[in-house]
Amino acid sequence: MKQLFKNALCYAIGSAGLFPVFRRIFAGRAVIVMFHEIQQDCRSELKTGTSVELFEYSLSWLKREGWTIVSLEECLERLARNDRSRRYAVLTFDDGYRDNVSVALPILERNNAPFMMYVPTAALTRTMQSWWLGLRELFRSREAVTIDAMGVRFRCPDLRSKQVALGKVDEWVHQDYGRAAALATTFENAGISMSSLNDRYFLDARALQSLARHPLASIGGHTTSHQALANLDAAAARTELVDNRNYLEDLLQMPVRHLAYPYGSCGLREGHLANEAGYVSAVTTRHGQLSDDRIDRFALPRIGVSSAFDSESSFAARMNGVQLAAQTLLARRPHRQGVEDASRQVRPTAG
Repeated sequence: MKQLFKNALCYAIGSAGLFPVFRRIFAGRAVIVMFHEIQQDCRSELKTGTSVELFEYSLSWLKREGWTIVSLEECLERLARNDRSRRYAVLTFDDGYRDNVSVALPILERNNAPFMMYVPTAALTRTMQSWWLGLRELFRSREAVTIDAMGVRFRCPDLRSKQVALGKVDEWVHQDYGRAAALATTFENAGISMSSLNDRYFLDARALQSLARHPLASIGGHTTSHQALANLDAAAARTELVDNRNYLEDLLQMPVRHLAYPYGSCGLREGHLANEAGYVSAVTTRHGQLSDDRIDRFALPRIGVSSAFDSESSFAARMNGVQLAAQTLLARRPHRQGVEDASRQVRPTAG
């Protein structure tokens, strides 16, 4: 219901012709857009990625509204020299899914749109503990699912109930990424193989080599095993960053200069480690746009697009700065409430 309300609000703001007002005040000079899977049949995948229709709309909207789609390198260069002639958009894809090539690439080619793909080593070697794929397979193939580690049984006979149940378990893992390992027994009992899912959904090494030679493509790092770096000690986090970069550079025979933090898990330490590992930028999952040259290149915000949460109107609203406006107002609210409370405390009573 909350998401339906948000989408309705975005539609109302757009229908009222207020997007230009929000864009003028809140939109940045550039934006990095985050995608994962681009799904041909979004419903069968429980709407865990972006539908072809929404993906195509996103690209056409950017071009229609005057955003120039550029590579990440060009975007950062233009921001560094304070180029205000246009607004710029960068398209990024996390994890290295097969459908980024089979489904998204022809659309990107038609739009002459450069893009960045961030790839973890373990996706290519089929060793990644891709628990999110395991959960999706579990819920899409059953009408009743028991998550042993949570001590919860879900009854989910239709798409909506499957989405809700999957969302609850997904949120449970995101609260503590150490919990992902506790799902292994559930997957094993259900006969779900991580290696098979990795092979079904992720590019292999040869396919990535071919993609890396495409004139629109750039390849970035995404760590070795896709663990949340903030949960690791410094030595382990450094190894994840360095080994992934070395692996990709050896495989592709080209420099790998850009990084995406798995789950957006990062802080000052992770930015320092990424710099040490030889990267020149790193993107997060924090919502936001890029305004000028005074940006932290190792904590770049993005705007994620997913069919589970986005409609055409909500995409347009967020690109025009509506979500940033809401965040700004909410950030000011506690301060304003504190001022009002203090005022009430010192206000003299009627005599």
